Amino acid sequence: MTPAFSCLLLCGLLSAPALADEADISNFLNGHWGIGSNQGGTRFFELTWQPEARWRFDNGGRLTGITRLRWQTVAGMRPTDMERDSYSTASRPILTSDTSELELRELYYERGMGDWYLTLGKQQVVWGKTDGLKVLDVVDPQSFRKFILEDFDQSRIPLWTLNAEYAIPDWMGGDWTLQLLWIPDQSYHALPKPGATFAFHSPRLVPRPPPGVGVRLNAPKRPDRLIRDSDIGLRLSGFVAGWDLSLNYLYQYDNRPALYQRPVSGPLPILEITPKYHRTHVIGGSFSRAFGDWVIRGEMGYFSNHYFLDSTPGADQGLAQSAELSYVLGMDWSGLANTFISAQLFQSWLPHYHAGITRPRLDTSLTLLLRRAFWNDTLTAELLWIANTRDGDGLLRPKLRYEWRDNLETWIGMDLFYGDRSGLYGQFDDNDRVTINVRYGF
Repeated sequence: MTPAFSCLLLCGLLSAPALADEADISNFLNGHWGIGSNQGGTRFFELTWQPEARWRFDNGGRLTGITRLRWQTVAGMRPTDMERDSYSTASRPILTSDTSELELRELYYERGMGDWYLTLGKQQVVWGKTDGLKVLDVVDPQSFRKFILEDFDQSRIPLWTLNAEYAIPDWMGGDWTLQLLWIPDQSYHALPKPGATFAFHSPRLVPRPPPGVGVRLNAPKRPDRLIRDSDIGLRLSGFVAGWDLSLNYLYQYDNRPALYQRPVSGPLPILEITPKYHRTHVIGGSFSRAFGDWVIRGEMGYFSNHYFLDSTPGADQGLAQSAELSYVLGMDWSGLANTFISAQLFQSWLPHYHAGITRPRLDTSLTLLLRRAFWNDTLTAELLWIANTRDGDGLLRPKLRYEWRDNLETWIGMDLFYGDRSGLYGQFDDNDRVTINVRYGF
């Protein structure tokens, strides 16, 4: 099913008088303006229209359709500034012009069938829940057009998925749910093109050729076999003795491509880079429990096969292979009225590390989220701080949001990068900005 056909199908459902009368239809308009805090000027200006429709049927089934039309007029942030070859044909957004794109975000049918609950179609599957960074939330790929500044529900790339959940009550002292996933959609992380506002240039993420050597980026070599290249996932989640627990397994193509490098001689030497995708097994789990005003939670994920840039002379095509163990420990506190405080420790460890790999063996990040509501929850002040302790860089995101009505809110915030320009966050030190957002629903 092509994106154009899917959008036409959804429009047809909305335009059919009988179905339109039975649909629960809502629309969201969002305007987002970013102003450079260092040198001034508009860094981006974006308008988004997101219509959503939901139908309920007599047999208990529900059909949900969500589309998104987005305009972005500033060079460096336009739809054409993003790599599009990482999307499958069935999920790729439609370019309506150089500055706008139409995307079918979700289109799925769901229904309970005895102890089973089935969801079939294009949907988001969320594993784990963390602030700012991810460990287990890797089922769906992500768009990095705004690095990690966009809300996950908007940056996550929904996939065509068969999602089946089976209820297992009163088993092993608790109530459990078994989730089975089959994902034939071969879409992966969407990355900015070189020269885009948030194009990666940290040596952790992209090769740095010697002076006088050009770069040629080839189209990615991506899987394209419907059945053999599908992803498969299992999750067992339950509530036992006050603990929320999960065990997770995912057999997938890593959403992050390995960047194979090959020097090409000639009048002008060139470093040829070819992205390729590789299989990995993801094994992990999560836990959380409330103790009065406190919540303790954590996630862990073991990735059997990841590729990292290797600067060692003579390294095999500039890459090193290693498993990766990532985990997060978090603590939340809500003991003061209208106040929420959350702290997290993220760590990632490479068991097969050597000195040429451009990231450290043990990579550590800390996050702190402070949130307080005022005036009957109509005004909310928030601060998110993300810091990488190895590179000494990070990101500060203060925000002030006001809800005028249930369907109208505005907020003003700042995105402040700091630190070593070779780090994950410091590479965007020139992208500091003040942002103004207006959201209206009808």
